Amino acid sequence: MNSPVFRVLVIDDSDHAREGIRMILGGDPAFVVVAEGTSGEEALPLTELWMPDLILMDITMPGIGGLEATKRVKDKYPYVKIVMVTVSDDITHLFEALKKGAQGYLLKNLSPAAWHEYLRAIALDEAPMTRELAFRLLKEFSPIETAAPGSDPLTAREREILGQVAKGAANRDIAHTLGISEHTVKNHLKNILHKLHLDNRVQLARYAYEQGWLRKG
Repeated sequence: MNSPVFRVLVIDDSDHAREGIRMILGGDPAFVVVAEGTSGEEALPLTELWMPDLILMDITMPGIGGLEATKRVKDKYPYVKIVMVTVSDDITHLFEALKKGAQGYLLKNLSPAAWHEYLRAIALDEAPMTRELAFRLLKEFSPIETAAPGSDPLTAREREILGQVAKGAANRDIAHTLGISEHTVKNHLKNILHKLHLDNRVQLARYAYEQGWLRKG
């Protein structure tokens, strides 16, 4: 079976940064850069034209900037995964990016191997979340609305899987821990998202914490 290839749109006002991103992604056959843009204003029309699977979006750009561009793209094309790329490790930038709909956050000074691993996880819906980040997100964001407030529509197995997600486990680790296949884990996650009317792993982890399943300490 052929490995999936993900179409990538790069949005960054720096020629040097775009060149660096092309070089990094060129080392992984899972990614192909289909188009590039130099401003947040270009993000939506380029998305409409190329229909990428993944957008690498610089946060700080002239004009509307990466955060607003992310919101505009996600409002119209929610399926597109967006990873913010920046030189800043300010946690408030991460919060703002996730609020706008981004799926991830990458520092430009990370090694190419770290980029490849992280972007593959994002593209395959397997990006784990650390416990510390999950707690910070829970504190920062307002409560989420679920399909059935005050009730738990999940099966025992689904609760096990959601608990693992909230601990930061990737799909392959969940499969190993529970003695099931990764394919089964992915199908369970699809069912969980559908039942709870949630969109991604970030919201799943917040849901688990808000239900009191995992406490800090």
